[in-house]
Amino acid sequence: MRAMHIAAPGGPEALQPTDWPVPEPGAGQILIRIAWAGVNRPDALQRAGAYDPPPGASPLPGLEAAGHVAALGPGVTGWELGDPVCALLPGGGYAEYAVTSAAHALPVPQGMALREAACLPETLFTVWSNVVTRGGLRAGERFLVHGGSSGIGTTAIQLARALGARVFATAGSPAKCAACAELGATAINYREEDFVEVLRAEDGADLILDMVGGSYIPRNLRALADDGRLVMIAFLEGRTAEVNFAQIMARRLTVTGSTLRPQSELAKARIAADLRTQVWPLIEAGRLSPVMDSEFPLDRAAEAHARMESSGHIGKIVLKVA
Repeated sequence: MRAMHIAAPGGPEALQPTDWPVPEPGAGQILIRIAWAGVNRPDALQRAGAYDPPPGASPLPGLEAAGHVAALGPGVTGWELGDPVCALLPGGGYAEYAVTSAAHALPVPQGMALREAACLPETLFTVWSNVVTRGGLRAGERFLVHGGSSGIGTTAIQLARALGARVFATAGSPAKCAACAELGATAINYREEDFVEVLRAEDGADLILDMVGGSYIPRNLRALADDGRLVMIAFLEGRTAEVNFAQIMARRLTVTGSTLRPQSELAKARIAADLRTQVWPLIEAGRLSPVMDSEFPLDRAAEAHARMESSGHIGKIVLKVA
């Protein structure tokens, strides 16, 4: 099969076309004939040599895709050959075929094209597990998401709004702020405004979802309301910061976070089950859909990575495989 592999750790040019064996589904797995694959920040980290795939996973990049079920491994029920499917992958999405646990796959939402469905799994698994399960967002709360125009950010805005929260989002340009505002967030241009001051004027954020880290960590703590929660999911600026823990104690703040890929198969299956019952109805009702930025053919995956790392994109980037 056609695939894009990482010839050697490095920049986008490290992604090179190759012929690769079609994987075979093991027990409890399905083989997906991929039509579209989503492009995500962890793919770029893996390409740069900073995010190794878990044991047993494909070394090819790609953590989400949509297509059709091509084969069933032993013991799989609930899926038929040819079913349209979107799925969280342990790796291998930059290829014509990939295998994943059948419990990590979801039906393509009614009325949604495969192109858009390919953008759902990695993003929604991350947002649901961190904003709802870990962060405990409730209706009426004030929610701040950094990187509001990213794939994660645009999804988090829509989900939080659907759950009845008041949403704030940071972004770095008028166009990105406009995209956040169109989704229902109060947009904060971090180049012109201090998000701490904006949130403190609103009595603080009850929950913050942060993918920036670095200098944002102590600022996030100042922006939280008493009893607020900070959830970290990435560190684009840096993974260390100096923090006064006395304020965490005095104001009863919670600091937590997670990464998705290293979690157990059971944990991911539970997230998938939650999405199917809690989020898929929102998608099919038109209350949540991926914001699309651009698409590239599979053999131009390097250009897709360059687009993502330029931070000029708004929403999701996808690869057309078939």
